[in-house]
Order: sequence, then structure tokens, then C-alpha cells
Amino acid sequence: MNTDQDYMRLALNLAASAKGNTNPNPIVGAVIVKNGVIVGTGLHRKAGEPHAEVHAFNMAGEHSKGATLYVTLEPCSHFGKTPPCANLVKESDVSRVVVAMQDPNPEVAGRGIKLLRDAGIEVEVGVLEEEAKKLNERFIHNMITQRPFIISKFAMTLDGKLATHTGHSKWITGEEARADVHKLRDEVDAILVGVGTVLADNPSLTTRLPEGQGKNPIRIVLDSQLRTPLDAHVLQTDEADTIIVTSNSVDLETVKPYKEKGVSFIFVSKDDKGLNILEMLKKLFERGITDVLVEGGGEVNASFLRAGLIDKYFVYIAPKVLGGRNSLTPFTGSNIDSMNAAHLLSFDEVQIFGEDIRITAYPNQGVDQK
Repeated sequence: MNTDQDYMRLALNLAASAKGNTNPNPIVGAVIVKNGVIVGTGLHRKAGEPHAEVHAFNMAGEHSKGATLYVTLEPCSHFGKTPPCANLVKESDVSRVVVAMQDPNPEVAGRGIKLLRDAGIEVEVGVLEEEAKKLNERFIHNMITQRPFIISKFAMTLDGKLATHTGHSKWITGEEARADVHKLRDEVDAILVGVGTVLADNPSLTTRLPEGQGKNPIRIVLDSQLRTPLDAHVLQTDEADTIIVTSNSVDLETVKPYKEKGVSFIFVSKDDKGLNILEMLKKLFERGITDVLVEGGGEVNASFLRAGLIDKYFVYIAPKVLGGRNSLTPFTGSNIDSMNAAHLLSFDEVQIFGEDIRITAYPNQGVDQK
């Protein structure tokens, strides 16, 4: 390990270990190297706590003088919950700083890099930039769109079915794949389903990792007519917070029993296609929710697809064939007449979990997905 890429990859790995814990902040790793020896490492562990550079400099101590700092994101130059890291770097007497990517936050956006260069520090930007951008895809998306990053997750058989014609779906995938889903839940702020899923499966939507580890995301239920049973597992708010998204024309008297159980509400407009998803996302973002794992059925998935609001896909495929013209599929909604109207995706990664596979995909950039 002696190249810029090697040290930056170590910094990226450090940052990745805190995924899901720093929201709404980015995940950041830092490594300090002097004369080919790593003298300091650090990562941003949680929002409100010291940034990666602080931990790295605390470890390096006087050895930071004349050293090279590798950091996965441009050092911040503004006061937030913690002081600006760019000033700390400037005062550290490092001779060189290698930055993976510029900060997309308008309050930073190159100012940290300029501050360091104006101080006479050599700064190189763009080492493993694409890897750094993918690592902080949620944060970048938040900065650009001011709405949560939406992940569509579903499991299906090899012939594209997620349930039988009766709605039975337990279990399509094996234990290894289901364990991976709980890791995904641990990394997001919220998990979303439609009321149909609540009625069919009565899920808890909590994170179940070994030895009780992992955080429970906020649970969001789309329910335009308030059909969620009052004894549903998702309404047990001592396990996790729950938000019901419903129509702004709903009778407020029907809301009271839910609020008595500790449930929060978001009211949005509704048309013949259902609840206004974009309006909901804006309100969720205002509440500090930066990413959402959508685990809905075909109708909920279709509403996000139709609105062009899916930012990433995790698709689990089991080595099973279900068949049946009435078996349920991951996306319903309106029929499309031509294959030319299909929503285009790019496969990013294929992984194996037990007997199942997981495909990670993204909507094609630059293609109208609406």
C-alpha cells in the first residue's frame, strides 16, 4: 500500500463502515500518511459528532506535520454542529491533501479546497472520485433534489412473480437474502409500504440482526382511506416510529385513535392515480428523512415508477418459477403498448446470497423515466 489510490481506498472503506449512521450528513473517511507510514485514521461516525479529519489528526498528533491527508470528501468550510474541518487542516501543517470528490453542499462547494490552496497546501482532487460519489449517493441526491433518496426493494421468482394469486409470498427467498434485507433496513432512515401490504402480511417492518443489533427505521404506510387496523404490528410505536400518509380530505375524527397510539400523520393531495408521492417526499425531507426503502407491492411500486422517483433498485431473485396468469408482479399500474416505452435501467452489481441472487440497478441517467 503506497499509492494515492491505495490510501484513498482505505479511507473509503473506513467511511463505508458508518453507512446509515451519519444521516443527514455524508459518510467520510480520512487517512494521514507520512513517509509511507499511516499515522492517523478516522471516520465520521454519527451526525453531530466530530468529523473524520478530527479523529485522524487526534491520532496522528505531531506526526501530521509535513504529512499527506487523504479524505473522501472535501473538508467542510462552514460552521454546522461542529467547526469547519478546512480550518483544522489548514492549521495542521500537512503539506498535501488528496480529496476524492468536491462537496455538493452549496455551503461548501469548493470553498474548502480553495481555502487550503490559498494557504499554500498542495491539493489534488478526483482520486477514486466515482467510488466516492457512489458511496455518498444519498447525500449527493439530497443536496441536488432536496428530497429523500428512494430505494425500491423487492423479491421475486425467476419468472417475475412476488406472490401467488392469493397474495401469499412467504417466503420467496432464503434466510441469507432475508438477512441482507435487514442490513439494508439498518442503513436507511425509513421503510415504506402500502396499506395493502399491512392488510396482507401484518409486518412489523423492524430490523432484526444478530444479537439485537441495528436500528429500526421510521415506518411509513401509504393509506389514503385509513384502512390500517388499529392492532396492526406497524402501530406498535414502542418498537419504532410510524407515519401514516393519507389524503388531506380524510375525516380528522378517524385520525384520533391512531394518534392516541403515537402515530404521526402526513396529509397530501390525492387524485385518480392515488396519493401525491412527490408532495409526500418533500414533507418527509422536511422532517429530516433522507432515504427511504420502499418495500411495497405492485401498486405502490408502480406509483413511484410512474412518477420517476426511484433512484436505486435492489432486486432479489429466487430460483423458483411460480407461473399463473393471476400471480402478482412487482409493478402493476397502467399497461404499456410498446417495449420502446419501458423504463430503462443499468445493472450495477450482481451478488449471491445463499441460493438467491441480488441485482443492484439504477435508472438510466439522461433518460426520461416518467
